[in-house]
Amino acid sequence: MPSTTNMRGNRAANNKHRTKILIADSEAVFRVGLKKVFGLEDDLRVVAQAENALQLVAMVRSFRPDVALVQQEILLDGHDDPVRRIQNESPACKVILTGAQLTTAEINSLFQNGVCGIIPRSAQPEEFVESVRRVVRGETVRPLQMENGEKPSVAAYGDQKVRPVDTLTPREKAIISCLTQGWRNRDIAQHLTITEQTVKNHLRSIYDKVGVSDRLELALYAIHQRLDLPPVVPYS
Repeated sequence: MPSTTNMRGNRAANNKHRTKILIADSEAVFRVGLKKVFGLEDDLRVVAQAENALQLVAMVRSFRPDVALVQQEILLDGHDDPVRRIQNESPACKVILTGAQLTTAEINSLFQNGVCGIIPRSAQPEEFVESVRRVVRGETVRPLQMENGEKPSVAAYGDQKVRPVDTLTPREKAIISCLTQGWRNRDIAQHLTITEQTVKNHLRSIYDKVGVSDRLELALYAIHQRLDLPPVVPYS
């Protein structure tokens, strides 16, 4: 049977060869969701999280990540130059912007200033994983139309097909709204005057429609898709 010392040594060796990732985003659910996604991969690990530009630079200084996934609003806040500060703190750190829609000029400027990749926040989990691996290999991750040498359009940053969210019923949207507030099934049932089992049935239907497997992924999906959800009164 392997000794405890050997097991610790093996874990340390494995961690040494895993790509270190920093996630900088103002939305906690997005950070937690991405950490969960990367945690499923043997070659990737999240070493730090930040919710603003100041924390981002401090975390780069402390953890020396290989890749920093940075929210567009943080990277382009207009008050500083986070990319340059990241490069000053850790020249080897590669920056990927997670954003929405950008003009051709903005995209070109970002790459000229050191950004290695751009990926929409609504991208699928596997796209985030592959984007990180590509920039680590020295590749540049560009919006789809940019890779084909065409001018970027809205289609480069999101799916223009009918979205699964369009099939959600008003009751299902109400349940999602409650869920994003952190409510338990019992609270949701009482608020909507239905049984807990009915809430569970609705959640299973919602999971199937939007392609998620749990409450966290559903909350992350709601943020990505910017769902138009009904307001809920804080539960007391």
